[in-house]
Amino acid sequence: MAAAGFLSNCTVRVRSSYDLFPNPVTIPSPGTSKKTLTKKKPSPIPLKTTPPPLSDLFKKINDPLTSPGKSQQVEEQYLGYPTWLPASPPKVKKPRSIYNAASLAYIGDGVYELYARRHFLFPPHSIEVYNDRVKAVVRCEAQDALLRRLLEDDYLTEEERDVLRWGKNIISGKTRTKKRAGVAVYSRASSLETLIGFLYLTDMGRLEDVMLKLGFTTGASDEPIVTKHRESK
Repeated sequence: MAAAGFLSNCTVRVRSSYDLFPNPVTIPSPGTSKKTLTKKKPSPIPLKTTPPPLSDLFKKINDPLTSPGKSQQVEEQYLGYPTWLPASPPKVKKPRSIYNAASLAYIGDGVYELYARRHFLFPPHSIEVYNDRVKAVVRCEAQDALLRRLLEDDYLTEEERDVLRWGKNIISGKTRTKKRAGVAVYSRASSLETLIGFLYLTDMGRLEDVMLKLGFTTGASDEPIVTKHRESK
């Protein structure tokens, strides 16, 4: 009895643990060997790393834009830099079948003024001087004088002369300009802008040649283009 009372007053501590990720228990079926019950480790999943074809590697090596220490080669240079014109437009084989003369004159007017601004940019001047010199060149009277230079020197091709004749038929609502310069002068100026727009979409090299022929330089110049033309007549 004394021993039973002693055991009743003793405290017994039991520690237990729980396996949060128990391994599945496989109950062997009759005739199953121990090797079959051995758990196999999963094989690692291979990474799909397919090397690029050698042709692509050679393209990157030979490409001047991606090769280190190389830059894109540009044939035409302007003051040591690539010839600056608006971003090269997509070549249009037959622009007359897509655009009318007014549309080509519209873009030709902007390209013509860019050449004028480029001509007078060097040496540096004030904005007032820039504007005065450019306005003197983009006027209808100046464009008419420059066009007559091309026609007198017989510099244009038959196709380019045909574009000029096509551009004379542009109908515009600029009555003030027509009254100041006259309908004939205004029409010839519009035809020159049409030709410039036509060459801008078809042949940038020929456009550069024509503008240089008109007197627009690619270097430093203080030469008034129209005055130079009048003195040479």
